[in-house]
Amino acid sequence: MGTSSSGPGDRLSGWRVFLPTFLILSALSALWSLASPILSGPDETAHATKAIAQVRGEITGHREAGAQYPVVDLPSSYRYRPQIICFAAHPEITADCGAALGDPGGRDSFATWVSGYNPIYYYLVGWPSLIFGGSAGVMAMRLMSGLLSSTLLAWAFTVGMASIRSRWMPAGLLFLASPMVVYMAGVVNPQGLEISSAAALWIGLIRLFTCPGAPTDDRSTMTRWQLWIMVVVSASLLATARSLGPLWLVIVVVLCIGVVGWRAAKPVFVNPRSYVPIGVIAAASVFSIVWTLATGTLSGQAGAHDVPLVGGSFLQGVWNTFRLTSSYFQQAAGVFGWLDTWLAGSLYAFFYLAFGLVVVLAATTTGRRGARTMILMLVAAFLVPILVQGYSVHQTGIIWQGRYAIFLYLAVPLVGGWLLSNAPTARVDFLSVRITAISASLLVVFSVMAFFVALHRYIVGAHSPLFAILHVNGWQPPLGWITLFLLFAVVAVLWAAWVISVAVGAARRQDAARPTAVGAE
Repeated sequence: MGTSSSGPGDRLSGWRVFLPTFLILSALSALWSLASPILSGPDETAHATKAIAQVRGEITGHREAGAQYPVVDLPSSYRYRPQIICFAAHPEITADCGAALGDPGGRDSFATWVSGYNPIYYYLVGWPSLIFGGSAGVMAMRLMSGLLSSTLLAWAFTVGMASIRSRWMPAGLLFLASPMVVYMAGVVNPQGLEISSAAALWIGLIRLFTCPGAPTDDRSTMTRWQLWIMVVVSASLLATARSLGPLWLVIVVVLCIGVVGWRAAKPVFVNPRSYVPIGVIAAASVFSIVWTLATGTLSGQAGAHDVPLVGGSFLQGVWNTFRLTSSYFQQAAGVFGWLDTWLAGSLYAFFYLAFGLVVVLAATTTGRRGARTMILMLVAAFLVPILVQGYSVHQTGIIWQGRYAIFLYLAVPLVGGWLLSNAPTARVDFLSVRITAISASLLVVFSVMAFFVALHRYIVGAHSPLFAILHVNGWQPPLGWITLFLLFAVVAVLWAAWVISVAVGAARRQDAARPTAVGAE
């Protein structure tokens, strides 16, 4: 992870980039973990109970009469009562309405609809439940999940900056700390691992295809084998994170080839030295597919009255998903809990503007190929959810949520940053730091307000006046909501300052290397 030259590049490589990024992202995900009531994350009841049971030897649960899903046994400290999440899907109800995890009146079993999910994630995050019990155990699993995701995200950030041509990358990498990314990292749900591993794979593959000696050499400061390690780890985790992981892996690989072109990607696939890492990725994918088929994870999970359009046709699934596309992007920007914590509509404008700045610039200033590439990414982000939900609607009904497509949405600004950094002309290069600073400022406002809205919803209810939180002594997160809010605001600003400082260093490095870079072309 070293640089090939001295000067400005030395400050933008290896541990100098990874460590600050990891610490900030870990802090953001941990603060979301603390600010969210136990089991308030999407489907967190099912995922947490599976993890708790799995690390104790019960991998897929067992069938019980009258239970719709397989049942897992829980130790006494994790006894469960449905009242624990009495606030779920009811934004007007505060988080102090429920019982505690481990309540003597709770059940020592839980029917989990994710019992057949791939076990990898649950082993990685479930082991703290062997040390801690009750709410402390769930919180420990959340923090473990956040550390795992933050490692991958920081790795992606580091590799994203591991090139002489990276002045625009911070404008795209900024979104690695967008609210839903760090929120999902900080709850017990494999979605966080899916998002972070996909982000690392997007960056790792593009860098691998364009590393030193490749037809479109971008003067990467990492070796091919360092990049291969990242690609193998992130691809294997993506393939095994959830049932559709192998499909997401194929989509990422195909789109990365579309981004760099087959001429750049082909040497990676025909080089005999690539066969071992490709084989490892293939083995992880096969394992995931076999596990999914053996456990029936994708077949008939929903009952006729559980969700709309169970048994519906492909065209019905396509049409209904198309109609909801705008709300899916809104959910991916910031809708928390069990889809019950929405922000005011005007707040989303901060996210959309920050997101759109780099995308529009990449589409309009990088030539015809850059425009075609951005259109490809946008079309994929739009069509993949529609086609996947259309295909599966007869078994699952309309179950798609915006968080399922974050791995696609996140790639759009990442690819935009790469295109701008490698543009054939430098006509907008002078804007890189300014655009990054504007986007970072917008995202900070959005993130801090999203955090406050989530706290407000659980403490006084979503329908209460904004400042009611100052006068009501309801549910309180660890450390108290004021302390958590101030800490989050500080860390969010720190993230923006860090990304801007990296952007400044990247611009100086690329400007200093420009004569060499032009000569190499």
